[in-house]
Amino acid sequence: MQESIEQYMQTVGQQARQASRVLARASTQTKNSALSAIYTALKNSEAAILAANQIDMTKAHNNNLDSALLDRLELTPARFKGMLQGLNDVISLVDPIGEITDMAYRPSGIQLGKMRVPLGVVGMIYESRPNVTLEAASLALKSGNAIILRGGSEALESNQAIAKAIQHGLQVSGLPEAAVQVINTTDRAAVGQLITMSEYVDVIVPRGGKGLIERITNDARVPVIKHLDGNCHVYVEAQADLLKALPIALNAKTHRYGVCNAMETLLVDEKVAEEFLPRIAELYEEKQVELRGCPATRRILDKAVPASEEDWYTEYLGPILAVKVVSGVEEAIEHINKYGSHHTDSIITENYSIAREFLAGVDSSSVMINASTRFADGFEYGLGAEIGISTDKIHARGPVGLEGLTSQKWVVFGDGQIRQ
Repeated sequence: MQESIEQYMQTVGQQARQASRVLARASTQTKNSALSAIYTALKNSEAAILAANQIDMTKAHNNNLDSALLDRLELTPARFKGMLQGLNDVISLVDPIGEITDMAYRPSGIQLGKMRVPLGVVGMIYESRPNVTLEAASLALKSGNAIILRGGSEALESNQAIAKAIQHGLQVSGLPEAAVQVINTTDRAAVGQLITMSEYVDVIVPRGGKGLIERITNDARVPVIKHLDGNCHVYVEAQADLLKALPIALNAKTHRYGVCNAMETLLVDEKVAEEFLPRIAELYEEKQVELRGCPATRRILDKAVPASEEDWYTEYLGPILAVKVVSGVEEAIEHINKYGSHHTDSIITENYSIAREFLAGVDSSSVMINASTRFADGFEYGLGAEIGISTDKIHARGPVGLEGLTSQKWVVFGDGQIRQ
């Protein structure tokens, strides 16, 4: 069996590499036509895709998947509509491929610039979220990349149903069907092959739990765009407008629990803790959120349970929130940089200078002022969709959209010049 998986993945890789060469030369009109055809195919297949998702949901319930995974797995009509809207947004985005910037003449007479080009072949490994299948495929196609998608076994039916519509759209538009390939086996050996096929795959993007991403990072022989977890913070500073702070702190935690941009630790300045904490705790109690607090928090909120050192590092992905009272912006920044995951952190304040200090001091891929961490998302950032979020500092950081799936190459325009 191991040998047949190797052969299958080699074939997938070869087909993806061939398709990537066609896509690299495809015009914007051709790519948009393919995406429009995919949109039509998806719309016509909505009932079948939602039915397939229900099969996955039933299996997931029977297998006792946790609530965070169930939430990520479910495709409701509203979420399906959001998928289609995201696809429409990608169609309307400016195509970055072929853009030439930084043009300048050199003393030799040559003219030099940088041209934006696709990365080539993207390998995507993800858990639960079937909407990722479409998001990743649409971004890859628009940016001229072929993509190999390997979803989790829990979403197999959903992913195959979405893939069928994508393949139909590619076929109608005349682009190679191998431009988007969804792995049809749940054998984990396929992942091992995908992340080591450096001759066919140019970058790997894992999306899922920390265990999955750690394994990919440790074993891959291909560059990885990743974030390990989303331990996000909201800091309510002493000069915060509490009428802003209350809905932001509530939304950041309770809008959706099983997502990487949900707040996991609330930091509150000691000057407003007595006033703010009882008010926000009442709102959390209505949502049945368990609070784990530092000693200062527990003196104000007697229902809060003691927070351990581990709590400050934890991404709960559920209705649990760590709460700490801090002495000021310096302690808040220090706490975030020590315990956070460099994902998304927000300050609530009316003080411009302190906001600037927070922006400069917090070492995260998204830093916000007076806004919920839930905005850290490719769709909300105007990227149309996102292929993932990167907390690394090289190439792509934060939500990764079209530009994150491209590189640049030097281009030289001459008129007969030779090197003297």
